[in-house]
Amino acid sequence: MTKKRGLGRGLSALLEDPGTDITAHTAPEAGTQRVAGNTANLPIAQIEPNPFQPRTTFAPEAILELAQSIKELGVIQPITVRKLGYDRYQIISGERRFRASQVAGLTEVPAYIRIANDEAMLEMALVENIQREELDAIEVAISFQRLLEEVNLTQEALSEKVGKDRATVANYLRLLKLPPEIQLGLRQRQIGMGHARALITVTDPVKQAELYRKITESQLSVRQVEELAREDKHPAARGSAKGGKMSTARHRELGKELSNMFGSRVTVKQADAGKGRIEISFRNDEELARIKRLLESR
Repeated sequence: MTKKRGLGRGLSALLEDPGTDITAHTAPEAGTQRVAGNTANLPIAQIEPNPFQPRTTFAPEAILELAQSIKELGVIQPITVRKLGYDRYQIISGERRFRASQVAGLTEVPAYIRIANDEAMLEMALVENIQREELDAIEVAISFQRLLEEVNLTQEALSEKVGKDRATVANYLRLLKLPPEIQLGLRQRQIGMGHARALITVTDPVKQAELYRKITESQLSVRQVEELAREDKHPAARGSAKGGKMSTARHRELGKELSNMFGSRVTVKQADAGKGRIEISFRNDEELARIKRLLESR
């Protein structure tokens, strides 16, 4: 198996490729500036989309708004492309501007020309989109996963590449373990990252789906979802959490029942949050030993 080449080899290494008609050291041909490292107006017909584009959906309304701006002002910021071969280019970043230029009816777009291998393409497209466009959380997670698997980056190296701490990268990657229904809800902005992180702690997929539907139907806050997720992990606490603090009369009633059970005075105490304690009184060591035997026999 051929070992993949590492990234970060310097601009000159990325700008040279014997399979194309230009290199970093090639002088511009007469009447053209289409060399690596230069910005040039390229025919739209010679440009193709980036197969490594992390963004998979583009809002039509946003594209139309940008197209109108381009009609009035032109393309303010050039897109970035890589040279594939003679008169063939592929978008590294700026696909949204490229699509809007097509809608605006342009035949050419300004582009900064580079040459990059597939690994560099994937890395540059991801980093550029994260920094310039707000990808949805699942798109980011999928792109992170591709960098880990296809470019052989560690989570630590990945966090450095994208400028995020390791915990943030790990949280994004964990989103891919959620059921498809919840991932779709995250992509459609029906829930946020905070909701998703809370849902991840629920290990049963069926209960995850039930809680997800509660979020969307009742517009639950992140704090509410975290509390429900904790209840799911500790079912014994669920009854008191749902019912709230018991009444004083109920405390006395339970105390009498337990007192009869142990043959000693029992006091039930409970805080407003629902937590509490049971106190069993004893008068001497012999009575304590008797209570201990009763507890062990149950």
